[in-house]
Amino acid sequence: MATPVVTKTAWKLQEIVAHASNVSSLVLGKASGRLLATGGDDCRVNLWSINKPNCIMSLTGHTSPVESVRLNTPEELIVAGSQSGSIRVWDLEAAKILRTLMGHKANICSLDFHPYGEFVASGSQDTNIKLWDIRRKGCVFRYRGHSQAVRCLRFSPDGKWLASAADDHTVKLWDLTAGKMMSEFPGHTGPVNVVEFHPNEYLLASGSSDRTIRFWDLEKFQVVSCIEGEPGPVRSVLFNPDGCCLYSGCQDSLRVYGWEPERCFDMVLVNWGKVADLAICNDQLIGVAFSQSNVSSYVVDLTRVTRTGTVAQDPVQDSRPLAQQPPHPSAPLRRIYERPSTACSKTQRVKQNSESERRSPSSEDDRDERESRAEIQNAEDYNEIFQPKNSISRTPPRRSEPFPAPPEDDMATAKEAAKPSPATDTQLLVPNAEPAIIPATRNEPIGLKASDFLPAVKVPQPAELVDEDAMSQIRKGHDTMCVVLTSRHKNLDTVRAVWTTGDIKTSVDSAVAINDLSVVVDLLNIVNQKASLWKLDLCTTVLPQIEKLLQSKYESYVQTGCTSLKLILQRFLPLITDILAAPPSVGVDISREERLLKCRLCYKQLKSISGLVKSKSGLSGRHGSAFRELHLLMASLD
Repeated sequence: MATPVVTKTAWKLQEIVAHASNVSSLVLGKASGRLLATGGDDCRVNLWSINKPNCIMSLTGHTSPVESVRLNTPEELIVAGSQSGSIRVWDLEAAKILRTLMGHKANICSLDFHPYGEFVASGSQDTNIKLWDIRRKGCVFRYRGHSQAVRCLRFSPDGKWLASAADDHTVKLWDLTAGKMMSEFPGHTGPVNVVEFHPNEYLLASGSSDRTIRFWDLEKFQVVSCIEGEPGPVRSVLFNPDGCCLYSGCQDSLRVYGWEPERCFDMVLVNWGKVADLAICNDQLIGVAFSQSNVSSYVVDLTRVTRTGTVAQDPVQDSRPLAQQPPHPSAPLRRIYERPSTACSKTQRVKQNSESERRSPSSEDDRDERESRAEIQNAEDYNEIFQPKNSISRTPPRRSEPFPAPPEDDMATAKEAAKPSPATDTQLLVPNAEPAIIPATRNEPIGLKASDFLPAVKVPQPAELVDEDAMSQIRKGHDTMCVVLTSRHKNLDTVRAVWTTGDIKTSVDSAVAINDLSVVVDLLNIVNQKASLWKLDLCTTVLPQIEKLLQSKYESYVQTGCTSLKLILQRFLPLITDILAAPPSVGVDISREERLLKCRLCYKQLKSISGLVKSKSGLSGRHGSAFRELHLLMASLD
């Protein structure tokens, strides 16, 4: 029997040296997911084909570092903004500059193309937002309202609204037809880095440096939900094309969120660092990140990622893309965007106008063409990507193929997949063996057999069932169960008596002294509901119990242990690392010495738990996602 190849869910595609100096901005083409544009401190804009090592085209003309780039939807035009405040628009098919737009007094921080019209929006360090008409080469409108730099701009799918995010912690919505602000969305406690419109509904998502993602209803102009606890500042978000979920590019991971109610469907470990942009093509999510002069691209196979519901599908049992599933049925229906039906004609008109204007350029246009050049460095790739759009073919356009997934690094995984599972062998030898993990929700008790409560039936000579025998079989084990439950109730009463005194630490100590994990789990489920109850001395007592819970065969115990450990890591790990890294104090400080001893003990216990968490981070399903999240939070321990 052939050994099946176990492929990865996420993998690194390539790493290139994009510029001679540091990369300052980049963007992915959202239509194809195959075109990448980078802006650098060398004042150039370079274009790349994903998974190909050579630059396709290099655009020159800027005299200061390029800090923002953006491709239009058909990937025919590119706009780049520089540190000096100038904006340049290039026609990629004609391989020449189209417009130079001047007016901002500071760095260009954000750009976006109108989805249908011939307009570009720009946001700057000077706090202004400007709407430019590419054909007339002028500013149509200026929007004022932000008090700090505008970090992100997005047009709505119908082209009627413009959303802006800024360092002043606010998101604003602008009505393009009325030329005024429609609403302001406060709530973030840090700079807002990114905004994204839902592809269908009147819904807006915003991500901030305060590690939260907020969803806004654009009919009622109020917050729908808020997702907290991101591992770092939120810099890139993207809705699934059918709108069923939101992808968040976090520090070294991809998270999949729903918003009504707020929940995390799945989390995938991707070692991409600080991802800068995301795109989706062929049921694959493409992510790009940059560091100094290098740009790295990564791929996540979305057919192996849970995008709806609460239970992850098995990719072996069901290989259909999860994006084909309907949205969550409990989500309320909102108003749908009405897109113009003349989008194609408008796009054609842009080309006709731009071509006619290039035939009779002004003196300023001549100067722009002399100063700005489009250097085609790879003619074969350039013709393949841009030139076919101008030709008419009788055959259907070639569809890009998905990037092939590499096999798992650990080939033992593939070998184990080919072998009969240990669970199957155990079932053949011991039919009534208990599972390795006992689920929290089940239809029958674990360890109890129905045959134990029924009399043995002899097939050859079936005997008549006597009432006394039937009752004795039914009551078998009942007394033992009553003793167990009575003892547990007594232990909980003891803990509750201490709890009523208000001494949380003593009540936890008493629960630990009882040496019954079920009592510890009941108590932690209460403490986890109120994070303010957690103190540093409480962590020293609870952490050894958490290590036992994470190794338990009961799913509910593991779940409680993961929740408690997450709270401890979020609230106390930064404090522990800071205290341990601080220089020794001068003189005698008893309270500081006690705090230092507690931090050392907690650090030692967390290091012990980190190995267990790392070994379980490869599990599938909800437990696997929880352990992977804990593994990321504990990364600073390494």
